Amino acid sequence: MSEDQSGQAPRDPWTQNDTAATDSSSAKDDADTLRERQRLMQMEMMDRWIGGVLTEQRRSRRWKLFFRFVLVALLLASVSLSLYSLFGDKPATAVGAQPHLGVVEVSGVIASDAPANAERIIRGLNSAWQADNAKAVVLHINSPGGSPVQSQRVYAEIMRLREAGDKPIIAVIEDIGASGAYYIAAAADDIVASPASLVGSIGVIYSGFGFDQAIDKLGVERRVMTAGENKAFLDPFQPLNEDTEVFWQTVLNTTHQQFIADVKAGRGERLSDDPKLFSGLVWSGEQALDMGLIDRLANIEELSREYTGTVRWQDYTPALSPLDRLTRRFTQTAAEVLGLSTSPSPLRFESGR
Repeated sequence: MSEDQSGQAPRDPWTQNDTAATDSSSAKDDADTLRERQRLMQMEMMDRWIGGVLTEQRRSRRWKLFFRFVLVALLLASVSLSLYSLFGDKPATAVGAQPHLGVVEVSGVIASDAPANAERIIRGLNSAWQADNAKAVVLHINSPGGSPVQSQRVYAEIMRLREAGDKPIIAVIEDIGASGAYYIAAAADDIVASPASLVGSIGVIYSGFGFDQAIDKLGVERRVMTAGENKAFLDPFQPLNEDTEVFWQTVLNTTHQQFIADVKAGRGERLSDDPKLFSGLVWSGEQALDMGLIDRLANIEELSREYTGTVRWQDYTPALSPLDRLTRRFTQTAAEVLGLSTSPSPLRFESGR
């Protein structure tokens, strides 16, 4: 039977082959498209990653530049302030050329690592003492006291200068001149204070804490090894036994007697015989006058008019560098926040707080 007779279309091998080729080409296009999309996605991800890396590098460079700028600014500020303290913070030459009071500041806690340290005060004393136009050396005191050793060093230097007899040394107490600060003042030829100034506190103090029961409750084991049975006798994590307390009290009493002896040597017969005088009490300026702790009620302006005819004085206290002032203030602030003492000595000539 022929194709025409069966009613079926004749099979065209060329047409059939084209259809198969078309299907194959379409599948191939789909695979190529998928691969292209994947490639584009990978490139996009790579672009994003590279962009992130570049952004991070730019940020890093900005921070480096910022910190370098801050460092340079701090260095320039430090150098500028240092130069200012050396050359621009000097008292006026006109003052030094005229009769004046040579003032040395004793301000704040007296300690080896504080502005009121023996070395700095003694340097100021000698500078004022050697100044020809300084009619008197004035210790301008506003301090609650501090280190026994630092106070004794300044006391000894004042007594040495006082014995030379070249010019008067006068202690002027502002708000407070107590304990170690009064120890220093006692060496002066005269002591003046305001009626409401706080004066005295002739005593010695040691203070600390005991944490032995606290660490027991916390289950903490304290491990201390010493050579010498009493080496750790002030360890706050060990109980204070009676023998240790007696021994340490003898140290306090001995130091107290040194304080009393030097005050008597400095003040002499001007002191009253009141039994409370050396008890550690602090007195007002008015009370201190009655007890012989000071010589009169006055202030630095009145003193200046007496010696120079006008209000004129020059500060001979060695200047602190700006960096030194900054570090000292930071250290003291941190110590106060933590409740710590920055003094190397556990004993204090300091008014009780």
